[in-house]
Amino acid sequence: MRIGEIAAATGISRDTLRFYEKRGLLRARRGSNGYREYPPEAVDWLRYIRTAQALGFTLAEIEADLPLLAAPNAVSAAALRQAMRGKLAEIDRRIEALAMLRGELARRLDTMPADCPLASRALQTTTEAA
Repeated sequence: MRIGEIAAATGISRDTLRFYEKRGLLRARRGSNGYREYPPEAVDWLRYIRTAQALGFTLAEIEADLPLLAAPNAVSAAALRQAMRGKLAEIDRRIEALAMLRGELARRLDTMPADCPLASRALQTTTEAA
């Protein structure tokens, strides 16, 4: 498949395909005419990359697990499940941190003076005295 064909089949731009190729996530051979030629299984691989990204995995994380996915088997499936558990735990930590941040913002809205909810009480007392 040429770059235009794989772009149309996956909805991924040519620039992104070239970027993936530079990072080693995608391999193409060059035809005698200099055009990139991608194997048909590249479509499935690119869909995997996009799915993994949609689930919160970074390209670096996908690259790190690249050997696991090149030859799927029970060991690689278990490793992928473990990576997904790790990502789930990371998301839970981020949700907890966001909930704490939300609580702090709500507290400041409720307790800080109306003129500047970001100012500290000490700063306001000093400026009011002046």
